[in-house]
Amino acid sequence: MKKYGAATLVADKENINYKTRVNATKVASPKESKLGATTLVVDKKININTTEVASPKKRNLPHADLIGYYQFLTFRTHDSIDDFLTRLSSENISTSLKQYRADEYLDNSSKGAYLNGDVLSYLKEFLLKQNGTLYELVSFSIMPNHLHILFKQKIEIAKTVQRIKGASSIGINKILQRKGIFWEKGYFDKAIRNEKHFDTVYNYIENNAIKADLSDAKERFYGIYE
Repeated sequence: MKKYGAATLVADKENINYKTRVNATKVASPKESKLGATTLVVDKKININTTEVASPKKRNLPHADLIGYYQFLTFRTHDSIDDFLTRLSSENISTSLKQYRADEYLDNSSKGAYLNGDVLSYLKEFLLKQNGTLYELVSFSIMPNHLHILFKQKIEIAKTVQRIKGASSIGINKILQRKGIFWEKGYFDKAIRNEKHFDTVYNYIENNAIKADLSDAKERFYGIYE
């Protein structure tokens, strides 16, 4: 189990940004909780834990946009999208299952696999430089054609993604001597519910490249507890 110290895994009431109606209830005081400054948790009756943000052609789905909340974010390269992923996006299954199947497929796909070598080094440095300003970074895994990142939210999720994608795509296209869209427009996000969920996500990110049997797996992962 990771040692979190005074990490806040749930939202502070004064900082909640309501893009959807979110009910919060009190949980254990700092003396009763290992998480320290834990104060509120989201009502489990509201399904906010996983959301795929739709492309302009799709209806936008509500999602938890909570300042001060830990978020698990995933997005992929534009050229990694093929018929399988297009069909998957329209299937009538939960967003969590869609993400799982998409990740499993992408781990074994060579399409849009630009995040290697100099691009990998650049993106690692870029993500680390945003720590403290764009987000409070916990961990990330840079797979050949997609990215997983866990952080505490400091600004709106949409703005976080926009800034990551916008600036990094310019740098990556320059390295690859290419033009055009680099990242897919959509993304997946999950608001971390509790310590167990935090542990699960952190371990998933840490082991993603290892399970995919990538020779440079250690170079692809960053975590504050390692």
